[in-house]
Amino acid sequence: MKSGGLLTERRIEQPGGSEPFTSSFITQPTYRHGGCWWGGAQRATVLRCRIDVPDVPAETMYDVLHDSEYRREWDSNIIDTHDIAQVAANADVGYYAWRCPKPIKNRDVVMLRAWQVEDGYHTIINFSVKHPKYPPRKDLVRAVCLLTGYLVHSTGPNSCSLTYLAQVDPKGSLPKWVVNKASQYLVPQMLKKLHKACVQYPAWKQQHNVNMKPWLHPEQNKLPMLALSELALQRAASLENIDESSLAEEESSEYGGLEN
Repeated sequence: MKSGGLLTERRIEQPGGSEPFTSSFITQPTYRHGGCWWGGAQRATVLRCRIDVPDVPAETMYDVLHDSEYRREWDSNIIDTHDIAQVAANADVGYYAWRCPKPIKNRDVVMLRAWQVEDGYHTIINFSVKHPKYPPRKDLVRAVCLLTGYLVHSTGPNSCSLTYLAQVDPKGSLPKWVVNKASQYLVPQMLKKLHKACVQYPAWKQQHNVNMKPWLHPEQNKLPMLALSELALQRAASLENIDESSLAEEESSEYGGLEN
């Protein structure tokens, strides 16, 4: 791991001694709007934020970010989320669909996720891929996650910091109110939900396969193996763009979640 600057490098170890996959992402946040920055360039929306959590150990935060079963308990914006296959001891492919503020169409993604724990840093990265059994659905807009990264750093025995980076192409022209609501409402609310979920996780986990953590113990992973050659990067240009720029906000609309 290279750390201490703008870039952190992560490797996905592949079975059979193959050359590991390497990905890099920015880990130094920009502090705006309470620690979050939201911007955009050429349809892709970029979010960077960092929060300090005084009452949650880094290990618990890392477990919550991984645990898809628990995510269904605390993330009310989920339509569907599940793991599809493993590609290495520290990488898998998963599906995530979430609700968007009405009347914006709901989105989904298929992502390759990789993780690593080293020198007090817990890292998760995701990016969109094409899976032969998960083509775009007619009832959802297939978004493209160019890169999502979580960096959890222990700041004490019961405290941590979380740096989050997301660069997402929603595959459409969105109204300005969506971006405004995302930065002013969605992100703070999701971070608040995440914090509450972390506090409640140890008690919940005691009642739900307490020792089952395949992200820490690869031998527990029962997902089918999938060769990386079966996947391809999801290119934004290959998906349809949806023009929703003229849609007005509905008063009762709720706001979707952050991809994981």
